Amino acid sequence: MYDILIVDDEADIRDLISDVFNDNGYSTRKAKNSIEAFEQVADKVPSAIILDIWLKNSELDGLGILETVKRKYPSVPVIMISGHGNIETAVKSLKIGAYDYVEKPFKEDKLLNAVKKGIEVEKLKSENRELRSRNQKVNLLIGNSPAITNIRQNIDKIAPTGSRIMITGPSGSGREVMARIIHNKSSRKAFPFVIFNSSCLSLEDIDENLFGTADNSGDINSPARKVGLLEIANGGTLFIDEVTDLPKEVQAKIVRFLQNGEFERIGSDKKIKADIRVISASNKNLSAAIAAGEFREDLYYRLNVVSLKAPSLKERKEDIPLLSDYFLSQAAAVNKLPKRNLSSDSLAALQAYDWPGNVRQLKNIIEWLLIMSPSDNSDDIPSEMLPREIFSSTPASITPEVNTDIMSLKLRQAREVFERQYLMAQIERFGGNISRTASFVGMERSALHRKLKSLKVASEEAETIDA
Repeated sequence: MYDILIVDDEADIRDLISDVFNDNGYSTRKAKNSIEAFEQVADKVPSAIILDIWLKNSELDGLGILETVKRKYPSVPVIMISGHGNIETAVKSLKIGAYDYVEKPFKEDKLLNAVKKGIEVEKLKSENRELRSRNQKVNLLIGNSPAITNIRQNIDKIAPTGSRIMITGPSGSGREVMARIIHNKSSRKAFPFVIFNSSCLSLEDIDENLFGTADNSGDINSPARKVGLLEIANGGTLFIDEVTDLPKEVQAKIVRFLQNGEFERIGSDKKIKADIRVISASNKNLSAAIAAGEFREDLYYRLNVVSLKAPSLKERKEDIPLLSDYFLSQAAAVNKLPKRNLSSDSLAALQAYDWPGNVRQLKNIIEWLLIMSPSDNSDDIPSEMLPREIFSSTPASITPEVNTDIMSLKLRQAREVFERQYLMAQIERFGGNISRTASFVGMERSALHRKLKSLKVASEEAETIDA
């Protein structure tokens, strides 16, 4: 719910405006002078301010309040109102930073629309800043593997609920992507999705980032208070990445917040309420972290109401072609380069690699390939362009070399050698899964089993996976 601060020296006007906005789904607060206005802003930064220019018995008039508010909190839209204004006053307020100017007596719809548009404009600016800071991160789960299909199904069940969620899985596997999708499929999607990672932050910085700082409302020249992420995320979702890295002191504060939905800003003992869905993530063994005293057990049970596991890329290699194509399109658009494709040899090598950096590593390599590959008449990026690390760990069966002895074999024997090498490479490529291998090479599953048996290819790993 958006929170509107109404500043006017006439009680009847304050009440009238308050009733109009309350009837339209907004919450409102009121102030009759500059002191009360600054106290209200210090207590909680409003979604928008409706501010009268002429204020009786006030230390500062509306323009003075506007100047102070825009200096401290430039993103708050301020709509000026006045019954004694003129063009000069209106222009001056707009130059200082007011979003709009509405003359008294005003029509309810006009004032409502001014506030609504002001909030929407600031929200759009914030979303654009977030998009730029995210640097084109993937915000969808790409792939048709069983692992990703299962994740999608679980997200559809979990997202509409208000349950807290713990996402485990290796770094670069898409835990943040999963959290974003959960938020966007929830009833909180109109409110902020806020990310917090304590890496490289001191204890003081972590406290200030999460809980914010108090504002000295009595000093109009004091710096703006830091609005904490708990306050920013109110109504929405807070994603705490690598939650096990939080200092024990901060873990204790989060436990208290999860218990009663209240927190204290740094430098204040006033309780602030916040309605937040918390999604946390970790790449560590949580049981081991608890046993080692690194992570509070009571915090674990409060956060781990529902658990999800992000699969590593090694567990979903069949998604690599789709992921690669998506990253190629994305990198081409960002770098203003023509879209290209990967050769079949390149895709086979990518699917054979174990990807310790997971999807994030694949994205980086794909972008590097697109930028560094020489331009020629071919649309396909050749496998020779792949980084050495891809081939250095690729099993020999994926990149078979012709043995000189094969030249001394009869055609039937040479064909058996080739088929053996080819099928071993494909089985390894698809992680030992006979069904997917058969589908790719164009054979029935039973026929492939017979062929492997006739070629004396050890298929126990395949049989184990298929069992």
